[in-house]
Amino acid sequence: MNVILHVDSSVRAISNANQEHGGSISKKLAKKFISRLKEGVNIDEYIYRDVGVNPPQFITQDWIGAVFTPESKRTSQQQQILAQSDELIAEVEKANFIVISSPMYNYGMPAQLKAWFDQIIRINKTFDFDLARGDKPLAPILSGKTLLIITSSGEFGFEKGGINEASSHLVPHLRTLSKYLGVTEIYEIGSEYQEFADHRHEKSLQMAESKANELASVLAEKLRLTSGKVTESHATQSERGLAQRLAG
Repeated sequence: MNVILHVDSSVRAISNANQEHGGSISKKLAKKFISRLKEGVNIDEYIYRDVGVNPPQFITQDWIGAVFTPESKRTSQQQQILAQSDELIAEVEKANFIVISSPMYNYGMPAQLKAWFDQIIRINKTFDFDLARGDKPLAPILSGKTLLIITSSGEFGFEKGGINEASSHLVPHLRTLSKYLGVTEIYEIGSEYQEFADHRHEKSLQMAESKANELASVLAEKLRLTSGKVTESHATQSERGLAQRLAG
């Protein structure tokens, strides 16, 4: 089964009556990708969360207390405290492909998206803890999922070697946390220069839109393979071509 979990995190809508600020670029790119993906492969279930508009609850001391209480001993109040966390984790468990779109706010992810991760990254649910592992006792429980990260930023040069590499706290943070979603393969699409509003932003956005279309085609083929509908050699050719394009 192909189950897509799509998480948007911008506080802006796709379209915005305030022309000065415009709509969310990250949401537009994610919508374009999902639309093209659906043209290329059958999606058995599509789960959508707009955490920018409908943010999860922040974790609290009571939440932590409930998490560390053995399940059989939790009170009804503790079960209620963890209800949203249980629901969000169930969505991640069900999905084999995850799309997260995020603007860069103050050089990192929006607080709403961090709250989503905080509700999901939970001991004995998405990771376990064993001191026998030495200095790295945490290990993910889930595995085998693919993640597409779609970002937009007002500045530029956040890639390795870029002029703003030291301020790049969005994609590296998402990559670090993604292992606790069970992610083993990651793709990226990014649009930059938004605050400059010049030809560089236009070019960056065009390249991001083109990459969204390319990735949708290749990943649709990969999803068809996992559903047993294309040959392995055919999929391998496309995977090789994608790797070559992304290397640039």
